[in-house]
Amino acid sequence: MPLRVSRTPTIRHYVMTAPTFFSVEYAINPWMDPTTPVDTHRALDQWDALRRTYKELGHTVELVEPVAGLPDMVYAANGGVLVNGKAVVARFAHPQRAAESDAYAEWMSRHGYPPVRTEHVNEGQGDFLAAGRILLGGHGFRTDIRAHREIARAVGMPVVSLRLVDPRFYHLDTALTVLDDSTVAYYPPAFDAPSCHRLREVFPDALEVADADAHVLGLNAVSDGYHVVLPAAATGFAAQLRAAGFRPVGVDLSELLKGGGSVKCCTLEVHS
Repeated sequence: MPLRVSRTPTIRHYVMTAPTFFSVEYAINPWMDPTTPVDTHRALDQWDALRRTYKELGHTVELVEPVAGLPDMVYAANGGVLVNGKAVVARFAHPQRAAESDAYAEWMSRHGYPPVRTEHVNEGQGDFLAAGRILLGGHGFRTDIRAHREIARAVGMPVVSLRLVDPRFYHLDTALTVLDDSTVAYYPPAFDAPSCHRLREVFPDALEVADADAHVLGLNAVSDGYHVVLPAAATGFAAQLRAAGFRPVGVDLSELLKGGGSVKCCTLEVHS
């Protein structure tokens, strides 16, 4: 039998925004259907359960005040990139979300992270995930690949560019989870062939997740290096994580899935 890898959690710093004004009023990704009813109270309960999960795991959670008229602001990960002591605020592709940038920029400034703004579209940690001393950068649907160079320069870290090809996986964080500095899980059909090759090259121990788990946004997960908070419906991925020495922690964010997001989308991580 293979040796079980010992995993070590580290305390993390997360930023979240309550879904006080959450609704599906428009469709800017394939998950959104404005004719499907949304239960805001249920969304709030599910979001609060996620927040409490992080707190119970010992992590710091800070809150950004939600703004009326910005129903997608709950997806805090898209607000920007906070890494290496630097901040870049999002420049959204769709006008419906554009004003979220100002709210997150204000939070960054108040907390000692003067934000850089990019010339080209970038959708924050939706498309930029830190893995050790590199950033994995998604492009193809939202973030403009030209923003990869801007962000690499702003934060002083190299960006490995990965092309997304399936519109259901419109952000990198819907198709890939960083589990620790040297391990990721991903869904190969979401990427083009060169990107899959690059991932296998950089992460030879990567977990490849099956259709059933990817299609419930199971990879929209958050890891502290040992605990992996993920959508409860991704049971196959949870089994893979246990076999690899991680501890999966399932949460139900089914109401927020109606907007095309889950655990990671609701979580902006501050990487020191």
